[in-house]
Amino acid sequence: MTNVLNLPRPAWMTEDLVLLEDQAHRFIAAEFVPHLDQWHDDHFYPREVWTKAGQAGLLCASMPEEYGGAGGTFAHEAVINREYSLVGFDTNGAPLHSGIVAPYILHYGTEEQKRRWLPKLASGEMVGAIAMSEPGTGSDLQGVRTTARRSGNGYVLNGSKTFITNGQHADLIVVVAKTDPKQGSKGVSLMVVETAHAAGFRRGRKLKKLGMDSADTSELFFEEVALPAEALLGIEEGQGFYQLMKELPQERLIVSTQAVAMIERALALTIDYVKQRQAFGKKIIDFQNTQFVLAECKAEATIAKVFLDNCIERHLKGELDTTTASMAKYWHTDLLGKIADRCLQLFGGYGYMDEYPISRIYRDARVMRIFAGTNEIMKLLIARSL
Repeated sequence: MTNVLNLPRPAWMTEDLVLLEDQAHRFIAAEFVPHLDQWHDDHFYPREVWTKAGQAGLLCASMPEEYGGAGGTFAHEAVINREYSLVGFDTNGAPLHSGIVAPYILHYGTEEQKRRWLPKLASGEMVGAIAMSEPGTGSDLQGVRTTARRSGNGYVLNGSKTFITNGQHADLIVVVAKTDPKQGSKGVSLMVVETAHAAGFRRGRKLKKLGMDSADTSELFFEEVALPAEALLGIEEGQGFYQLMKELPQERLIVSTQAVAMIERALALTIDYVKQRQAFGKKIIDFQNTQFVLAECKAEATIAKVFLDNCIERHLKGELDTTTASMAKYWHTDLLGKIADRCLQLFGGYGYMDEYPISRIYRDARVMRIFAGTNEIMKLLIARSL
């Protein structure tokens, strides 16, 4: 896809990242793009996507080599995630698997936990998920009702989760649970469930959604699931809320990266379309209204990309604070919705047809303002800095 924004490469893009960008693009274009329409129609993509991505080195790129990763940084994850969205594989759960689930284990797990789980996540042998949301809680993580009560040397897990990305495929699920319901946020712990050995665990429906049709989003149920002591992430109970809060800026940056790539794709598709489509005896690009709409979109998209690159650079230095990450997530996803809407309008009736990618971008964009913390929550977090 052409670089519609005509921006120079950001300072954080080193030579090895440029090579990774090219390698990831070629692999995704060859292995996944030819199947995207079919997966969209099936409302599902197959398990082999994970093993293929693992074999190509596109999973857990930021994990250390000693744990099976590529020894990279978040920059490597950002490059790979961007390539997925530039070609239209927005429904892929790999950004969460590699950039959210794996870091929880790396940063908070014991040495034994890291050696047990990270190599399997990197190879695609295991698919990771994180189970936060519940039917009654949404963004309110302190309100979770799932419990992990002590039983003998281990725990017994009870509760239900919903809206869980990778839910149907997941072999390794990080579950947010209360180990001490009386302690509020200080009673929250992260429990790691290997689904193959979890009697009492069951997957509910793959949920039907407004968009992200092939995304694997599911309900999960835990009924008296017996877990060993080492299922607790780390060595101390009650650390879950702290662990969640520490990792949220990166989660929000992952969403921003996807949103900006989707904006670029929407713009590229629309510019290409209006240069070809004719109405009233001339190309749609020749109407001043079209030029003004796309001029606004390009200007705003350029601002978005520069802000994103600045956030990535700060994050790589360990300097990205919660307020700025919240600003990025809110502003980029909000802008994506606006630009997708304007671009669809320029397609006219064809924009409303499912076979035109712009209609998918329009539908898929909507959830971006909701997941990883709603944009209303983002504004609350920003307001605390005033």
